[in-house]
Amino acid sequence: MTESFVIDVRGMTKRFGDHTAVNGIDLQVRRGEVYGFLGPNGSGKTTFIRMLCGLLAADAGEGTCLGFDVIRESESIKRQVGYMTQRFSFYEDLSIAENLDFVARMYAVSNRREAVRESVERLGLAGRQKQLAGELSGGWKQRLALAACLIHNPRLLLLDEPTAGVDPKARRDFWEQIHELAGQGLTFLITTHYMDEAERCDRLAYLSFGNLMTRGTAAEVIEGAQLTTWSVFGPDLQEITRQLRSTPGVGEAVAFGSRLHVSGTNANVLERAIAPFRTERYIWQQIKPGLEDVFIHLMGNSKDNFSA
Repeated sequence: MTESFVIDVRGMTKRFGDHTAVNGIDLQVRRGEVYGFLGPNGSGKTTFIRMLCGLLAADAGEGTCLGFDVIRESESIKRQVGYMTQRFSFYEDLSIAENLDFVARMYAVSNRREAVRESVERLGLAGRQKQLAGELSGGWKQRLALAACLIHNPRLLLLDEPTAGVDPKARRDFWEQIHELAGQGLTFLITTHYMDEAERCDRLAYLSFGNLMTRGTAAEVIEGAQLTTWSVFGPDLQEITRQLRSTPGVGEAVAFGSRLHVSGTNANVLERAIAPFRTERYIWQQIKPGLEDVFIHLMGNSKDNFSA
């Protein structure tokens, strides 16, 4: 393994019968990096993460995670990884402190009482440690889950849609904690559907139907897509959307609030395609495409791995 890479894997593959859920994925993540793992539901993100932390055996692939062979040394990897699942998975009839103590026991953490106290303080749970987990709001449950992931001092955190279902302030606070921990040398691989969260990541990978479609910084991903995008404002956008989607040269026509984003991969062809629609009823403006424009484009050009 290259010294700077916490994750360095190649050709990671997982099949379920005739269905290939993860198809030959290569990924390298550096120490202290916040790496975003994006893609629609069913794209293989969770399956890939479960292979990395030894919860699911890969059918093919090689490489290392935290310096251990990702195929043969999964037990060693598990002890140094914190994994936060999509669902809240703690005992709701136990308090915060009791749940953390239980997790500490599972990892055989020495001096559990001190470890629980430190976790409570680090995640801002002081004063709530006796509160039952079932009484917590989404944001506080999220903090408890992160505290539990950290209690055994892992070197890598794998977070699977950690902010799903929490309010915007809780999401912002959570990401501030992530970047603070990354600054201390902890490495993150995080799946998310939120584009504002993707932009907070150092680098990104985008999966669709088990295949790696693109990777790099947000700027590199946008640049690599080579999209031209126009913003349209005006009346009857639903009708113009229907017409544009059937116009050759238009790749995507997608509503963004009160406006429509129209994109294509050939700027000249796209401009000719939209010319008949550029009437005085509509305000057209060429804009820089964003991550969401790029990901919608990538998803539209990927093949469903469940199809025949």
